[in-house]
Amino acid sequence: MRIIDKYILTKFLSSFALVLILLLPIAIAIDISEKVDKFLRHADLSVTEIIKDYYIHFIVIFGNTFMPLALFIAVIFFTSKLSSNTEIIAIHSAKISFTRFLKPYFIGATLVTLLALGMNHFVVPSSNKIFNEFSKKYLKTKKYNQNHLTNINLQLDSNDYIYLKSYNLGTKQGQKFTYEKFEGTKLKYKLMAENIRWIEKDTVFRLNTYRKRFLLEDRDSIEQGIKLDTLLAFMPNDLVNIDDLAKEMTSIKLYDYIEQSRQRGVGNLNTYLVEFHKRTSLPISTYILTFIAVCLAAKKRRGGMGINLAIGITLMFVYVFFLKIVEVLGAGAETNAFVMVWLPNIFFGGLAVYLYFKNAKN
Repeated sequence: MRIIDKYILTKFLSSFALVLILLLPIAIAIDISEKVDKFLRHADLSVTEIIKDYYIHFIVIFGNTFMPLALFIAVIFFTSKLSSNTEIIAIHSAKISFTRFLKPYFIGATLVTLLALGMNHFVVPSSNKIFNEFSKKYLKTKKYNQNHLTNINLQLDSNDYIYLKSYNLGTKQGQKFTYEKFEGTKLKYKLMAENIRWIEKDTVFRLNTYRKRFLLEDRDSIEQGIKLDTLLAFMPNDLVNIDDLAKEMTSIKLYDYIEQSRQRGVGNLNTYLVEFHKRTSLPISTYILTFIAVCLAAKKRRGGMGINLAIGITLMFVYVFFLKIVEVLGAGAETNAFVMVWLPNIFFGGLAVYLYFKNAKN
């Protein structure tokens, strides 16, 4: 590794660490100002517990979230500084091509990507679990009962839906159950029951005071009874907030859960798949954002660093906005979660390639 590579790589990593260290205290200060009154409501809650069970995991979760933004700002900042000091011109004058100039950036992006992959797949899920448990226990305005769920809607696949007015995960019993099957936009079958209970030894659901309705072409057929044991394409744990459940599992457990759910015939697993694929796509975006930042900042512009930062931050927020949209769309039953999650990287990857060739020609 040449001296110039060590110089750029040192600037890369130190600037990244500095921006991240500056962003986290701001986030913590804002969070404390919003939560301090809720902390004070609990006389038994010590400062040590708040730091250990909440803010340490807050730093892990939000530090991981801020990584792409911190990296993007850091690369634009120090590369713009190199450009304004005419150091990049001197590098090109030494017959170092733009491609060769990118080598230390590639090494730095690789180090950050490996860190982010480890965080996303193994560390952050554990922190999410402790962080969410603390939040449910101390920060909810009302007493939070983790076992009692209300007004549950769940899409099993593109045509099947269930609804429960309430469900208790402890007793595995629910009230006012409805199952609906559609063909396109037409309702074809509806199953209703006053209560539902999971029979674990038989792996079936027991419906009490049930009513079946078949919607035929020329008439409706209705069947009712007192008790019905039936198979349904979900399990009691599927009724938990699936977004939280997915985020609290390490990638190995999440993958096993997805495979088990597929074997049980659960149709719509896209929320889990979005979370699973996002844990890899976000770290890989480090490369894309790094190269975009270098290409934007490598040229000396009128207006200096401020213009580069303005353009860069705008692109960063477009990327985040795009990412949130595809996450929501990717959770739909009729979409390909893998394609949707990687779509922002594909789009911005194309932009990175365009900017690279534009700079390489000059």
